[in-house]
Amino acid sequence: MNAPERKPTPAEALEKLLGVMAKLRSPDGGCPWDREQTFATIAPFTIEEAYEVADAIAGGDVAAIREEVGDLLFQVVFYAQIAREAGQFDFAEVAQGIAEKMERRHPHVFDLDADKPDSASAQVSAWEAVKDAERQSKGEPKQPASVLDGVARALPALTRAEKLTKRAARHRFDWATADQVLGKIEEEIAELRAEMKAGSLKDRVSDELGDLLLAVANLGRKLEVDPEAALRAANDKFTRRFQRVEALLRERGKVPSESTLEEMDALWDQVKLEERR
Repeated sequence: MNAPERKPTPAEALEKLLGVMAKLRSPDGGCPWDREQTFATIAPFTIEEAYEVADAIAGGDVAAIREEVGDLLFQVVFYAQIAREAGQFDFAEVAQGIAEKMERRHPHVFDLDADKPDSASAQVSAWEAVKDAERQSKGEPKQPASVLDGVARALPALTRAEKLTKRAARHRFDWATADQVLGKIEEEIAELRAEMKAGSLKDRVSDELGDLLLAVANLGRKLEVDPEAALRAANDKFTRRFQRVEALLRERGKVPSESTLEEMDALWDQVKLEERR
């Protein structure tokens, strides 16, 4: 009987991946597409890969999660290789830097003499205090120019809205209750309706719609519901229900373009009832 194949160590597997990336970028026999890439050109792929990880997790498929996490790791290796070629930094510096940062920002775990936070909220406050100290050690102001600094503009808009309002809430700029946020949503709906009724220019309507969406994201935060995740779930539900409507129409020899709104709306209600059984 043959002995089972030895599983590579993490260090060996990572060394192989770094070698693959170096070969892909090599001017001698490498891949033309990979050689042409820059930080800016691969950034969109990184975002896409992160979403694919989230989709795999939502699907509960462990094999898919492993594959998508690997794709995301490849993105990190890609950045490190580009930087190494330019003499900026390499993968070891990236890994060492994040390891040191996590140790520094978790003194309650890695420093036996450090105070131990007694709750998640206390840990968040301690985390922010460490970040302030890091900025000061770099010669930056102890406090950023704005408490909203650092919330990445490239985040999905709903996610960024939730994070912006969370940051502001830490500094007491917040509604006391979720009901008050609902009141704000109703106010924004009224303002949007007024602009629509007045036949306002598209940018005025867009502005009011944006205010409404921000208020909805803020409500999600107050309810401790991730608005981005909630909308993704709603998208999935809409897709599932509409595809069921299409299936029911096919049983009648029809497609949506050949059906009336009233017929499809009745089928939509039927699908909702099916899901409740």
